Amino acid sequence: MTALTLVCPACGTLNRVPAAKLADGPICGACRKKLFTGQPQAVDEAGLARHVAHDGIPVLVDVWANWCGPCRAMAPQFAQTAALLEPRARLLKLDADTAPETMARYGIRSIPTLMLFSGGKLAAQQAGAMAAAQIVQWTRPFLSP
Repeated sequence: MTALTLVCPACGTLNRVPAAKLADGPICGACRKKLFTGQPQAVDEAGLARHVAHDGIPVLVDVWANWCGPCRAMAPQFAQTAALLEPRARLLKLDADTAPETMARYGIRSIPTLMLFSGGKLAAQQAGAMAAAQIVQWTRPFLSP
């Protein structure tokens, strides 16, 4: 049985979870919190790097800022997307104002920007607000069945 590594969004512990058990609501072996909450998780640059490097599923990141109107408009859409895509993908939110290295590294010049990582590498990047259905459709080619 194939096991995946998942980073606990609450405590950062690496967990090994059988792929067949992803939909069974796995919990962290260290803090006992759910590995998937149905909501995007806020991360800083170090947290993003940890998820990208270790999560065995695609990582979808919303790079946003509180002062950005389109970002605030897309926030509920991205939250809906978490409920639709988890546990086949990990959804994270990264505040652009606290992530200058990430902004420079990936050439992000406008927000909101979605970044999709698969296997530790950037697989796709898209700027501009999208509805939940558009986000799911944009992400779907990178998900396992």
